[in-house]
Amino acid sequence: MHRFTSSAGIALIKQFEGFSKVPYICAGGYYTIGYGHKLAPNEQYDSLSEETAEQILVSDLFSAERAVVRYIDVELLDYQFDALVSFTFNCGSGALQRSTLRQKINYQLYDEAGAEFLKWIYVGSRRITGLVYRRIAEKRLFTGILGEN
Repeated sequence: MHRFTSSAGIALIKQFEGFSKVPYICAGGYYTIGYGHKLAPNEQYDSLSEETAEQILVSDLFSAERAVVRYIDVELLDYQFDALVSFTFNCGSGALQRSTLRQKINYQLYDEAGAEFLKWIYVGSRRITGLVYRRIAEKRLFTGILGEN
């Protein structure tokens, strides 16, 4: 069964990804456009409308949503799911799969799991301020500090 990110979760992702109508190189060194869409070698866009970028984002989220469903063995509230989709969309499904974050959630150690978000703030050895803010927001969402959706 597939599970979809809520509109509040999508809004969080869009907030931190930001919108770019033209391709740029992200902090990870990838050509990116729209709301964090990593361009594949066969893709080429000169510019993108926000509407098209939103459609691409929803399509891109499908694999992050699938990974959360696949790797998390416990029931999640909508806001917990949204926080994990945001994390997975940004860091990749492999990061979720091998993370202590995943282990803590699957052992139902939710408070400890919340702290794990804050370990994912580096690109290579560089601490990225934007990732600090994103991980804080994801942690707050996951632990319910931002409230239930």
